[in-house]
Amino acid sequence: MIHPTPPVLGDHELHRLLTEDVPFGDLTTESLGIAAQPGRIRFFARDAMTVCGVEEAARLFQLCGAQTGIRLPSGSLAATDTLLLEASGSAGALHRAWKVAQTLMEWSAGIATSAAAIVAAARRGHPDAIVAGSRKNVPGTRRLAVKAFHAGGAVMHRNGLSETLLVFAEHRQFLGGESPTETLARLRRQCPEKRVVVEVADPAEALDWAAADVLQLEKFSPAAVAEVAMGLAGRGASTVIAAAGGIHAGNAEDYARAGARVLVTTAPHLAPPRDVQVRFALTDPAGS
Repeated sequence: MIHPTPPVLGDHELHRLLTEDVPFGDLTTESLGIAAQPGRIRFFARDAMTVCGVEEAARLFQLCGAQTGIRLPSGSLAATDTLLLEASGSAGALHRAWKVAQTLMEWSAGIATSAAAIVAAARRGHPDAIVAGSRKNVPGTRRLAVKAFHAGGAVMHRNGLSETLLVFAEHRQFLGGESPTETLARLRRQCPEKRVVVEVADPAEALDWAAADVLQLEKFSPAAVAEVAMGLAGRGASTVIAAAGGIHAGNAEDYARAGARVLVTTAPHLAPPRDVQVRFALTDPAGS
C-alpha cells in the first residue's frame, strides 16, 4: 500500500500560491453571494498518469478551510477516471483553492509520468539502470520537481552545486596544465567522502579521465557510449558511465543497453501536464 507523502511545500509557500491567484478575494463567488453554500469538489485523472502533487493540493484546500480526503497518493498509477482527491466545505473555500490545486497536480503529474516512462525504458535496456533528473527546472519549482521525479521512480542527478563534485570543461579551462591524475588526486584529498564526476565530450577525452568515479558522457550517441564502455573494460576500470544530453523515453533503452548505468535527463521538466478533471457538487449542510 502506498501512503501519502508529506507536502514538500510548506504552508508559507502554499499561502503564497493562493495569494498569487486570489490576491484580493474571489470577485465572482462573492458577487454571486454563494460563498457560504456547502459543496464538494472531486479530482479525477482524465489522462492515465503517475500521480503527484496530491498532498500539496489537499493542504491548499485545508488552508482555505475545507476538509480533504486523498484517494490516490503521489507515486501511484492512475487509470483514466480514477478519483485522486476530494474536498468538502464552503463554495468560497473550494473555489479559492480549486485552480491552484488542479494546476499543481497536473504539472507535477506531467513530470512524474514522463520520468516513469523513461525509467521503464531504461530498465528494459538494463535492470540496474538509474534515471537521474537534471536540475534544469523552472526556477523556484525545484522541491516540487524533485518530488515528481521521485514519484516517477527516478532520482536526482544533483539538487544543487553544494552537494556534488562535477567537473566540467568550463572548470578545467582554469586549471592550466594540471593533469587529470593531479586534478583527481587533489579533489579526493579535499573531499574524501565524495565521488568525483567528470563530464567529457568524446571517447578519447573519456579515456583520459578514466580514473574518475563517474564519467558523464555529454551528448554521446549510444554507439559512442558502447565504445567508451569497451575502452574502460579493456583497462579493467570500474568507472560508472552516465549518459547526459537528449535522453528521453524513446532512446533510454538504447543508452542503458550500450553501457550507461545512469541516464541524466531534463525531458520530464519539459513534459506537458497531465489532465485532471474537476467535478463540483452541492451538498446539504450536513455535508452529505
